[in-house]
Amino acid sequence: MTKKTYINGVGCISTQKTFNTVFLEEAHVNHDNNVLAIVAPDYKEYISPAASRRMAKGVKNGIVASALAMKDAAAENVDAIITGTGLGCIEDSEKFLKSILDNKEEFLTPTSFIQSTHNTVGAQIALLQQCKGYNFTYVNGAVSFESALIDAKMQIEEDEVQSVLVGGVDENGDYTTALFKLNGRIKQDNHTPYDVLTSKTSGAVYGEGASFFVLENERKTNTYAELLDVYIINTLAENEVETEMKSFLKLNNLEVSDIDAVILGFDGNVDFENYYKNIAENTFAQTPVLYYKHLSGEYDTASAFAFWTASKILKIQEIPEIIKVNQISKPAYKTILLYNQLNGKNHSFTLLSK
Repeated sequence: MTKKTYINGVGCISTQKTFNTVFLEEAHVNHDNNVLAIVAPDYKEYISPAASRRMAKGVKNGIVASALAMKDAAAENVDAIITGTGLGCIEDSEKFLKSILDNKEEFLTPTSFIQSTHNTVGAQIALLQQCKGYNFTYVNGAVSFESALIDAKMQIEEDEVQSVLVGGVDENGDYTTALFKLNGRIKQDNHTPYDVLTSKTSGAVYGEGASFFVLENERKTNTYAELLDVYIINTLAENEVETEMKSFLKLNNLEVSDIDAVILGFDGNVDFENYYKNIAENTFAQTPVLYYKHLSGEYDTASAFAFWTASKILKIQEIPEIIKVNQISKPAYKTILLYNQLNGKNHSFTLLSK
């Protein structure tokens, strides 16, 4: 009998106030910025100021988000830490590359280089928690977080571990952001209002964040949801999404009518919005359709924010108005499907149930 995977603790640091507050109660939609910045927690509650000064933003946010998740799950320790990140600690990478240029490749200190590797976040969390178990970081574009989830789920099913800390972390760097604006990945400056659902322009509204989850093999009184399945596929045409999604549901003995809410990755990029629009308007025309990137912004591991949102909905059985695409509601929310892609690639389907 394979073990089931339960979400027993969540922690989220994002471009909204998603800590010390009721679920999305203090969230607001920003129409004026094309790049959203983190709402920072009080880091000194979690990290000594001396250590904090040397840490990248992503590392600090990861540490706080993982601490929140552990506290939420009432877990003293975990058997494994698995992180997903698209760009790693990009600010330190920028610093290092800049110092190579500024110093004409001489007299370099390796600090920024050491701190810029993608697995810095997982390593720092392990050091703080003294977790000497399996520690892995997936860098896999927009399915980095899902890759981490699949690994965690397999470890639990095979009884290799009983509890895993899984998270998705990305941060914004000024230089990288400027490049993304140049190549059209981020919406152009001074084109307000930046509305995600009604956008007529290409590029996305960008963000950053860190969301961590404690996954365990047993159900507890504070369990949020069960992670049923995760599926990733690199390339799909717009007209193939529905078929893939239905066969994914079928694998889990579900039909479209069994889904109580679907969370889609609308990010305001008109070039790829049809991936979501088609299924929102056809396949899921009778289902509550939700979105989240108008709150979190778009980044490689933004889907971890959606995972956090879904976990919360399943636990409190309510959907905040601010994330609704349509006005359909259900008497109870038992099964939620997440679908995300970025620029037509790296499609992921994730299923959670109460």
